[in-house]
Amino acid sequence: MKKKVVVCITGASGVIYAKRLLEVLKNNVNVSLIISNSAKKIITEELNIDWRELKKLADNYYENNDFFSPLASGSNKFYAVVVIPCSMKTLSAIANGYSSNLIVRVCDIALKERRKLILLPREMPLNSIHLENMLKLSNLGAIIMPPCPAFYYKPKNLDDIINFIVGRILDILEIENNLFKRWNKEEG
Repeated sequence: MKKKVVVCITGASGVIYAKRLLEVLKNNVNVSLIISNSAKKIITEELNIDWRELKKLADNYYENNDFFSPLASGSNKFYAVVVIPCSMKTLSAIANGYSSNLIVRVCDIALKERRKLILLPREMPLNSIHLENMLKLSNLGAIIMPPCPAFYYKPKNLDDIINFIVGRILDILEIENNLFKRWNKEEG
């Protein structure tokens, strides 16, 4: 049986990471997708595609206001939630248990059911409120993963950088991948 992963796209820059993650997950896991209204606009702005193109990469799609979705219940089993990119508004709502939409609700379920929750916050510089919210969530078991690429593998282009970030997410999801060259000091 395939793992079930919920991918949430919020209104922050960096939707290219979400697109690539969906492309890679397509044949490996069962993907449920939620896209915030702000993210729909950013997808068009940053990727020059209609947000509905990303729906095609998921097995299931739910609107962010759909509290009757199966994802809104803790009895619905899923392996992990990835919020990519994660706006500071969404991060704050998750940290403070303010489940005003389906994205925050599914993250709340991940926390209370002790499932994997991976957040890719896309903001900088960070203020103390951002850092406190991240610390609070990390202490609750969430994995805080700002999309900061490494350069030891000498990326040649933007795709290499995107694949590094997505490959690290796949590592946390325990999905084998070779999207990037791993550190091996012995290789020189």
